[in-house]
Amino acid sequence: KVQKENEDIKASILDFMAEGQAYTISEIQKGVGLETNQKTSALVRQLKESGSVVRTEEKGKAYFSKA
Repeated sequence: KVQKENEDIKASILDFMAEGQAYTISEIQKGVGLETNQKTSALVRQLKESGSVVRTEEKGKAYFSKA
């Protein structure tokens, strides 16, 4: 059940992200309406591992964008 919810949330994260735009975890969290930074980070990490999202770093801050 939780896995299904997480898949839905990951789809929402990808829907929220515009092409060519980079987001911080906090921006994604607010945009999708998730409660915790940890959950957002975990789901974005899974998207990164699956190749859907790319992580870049600028001045020590992590940004995520659609692959």
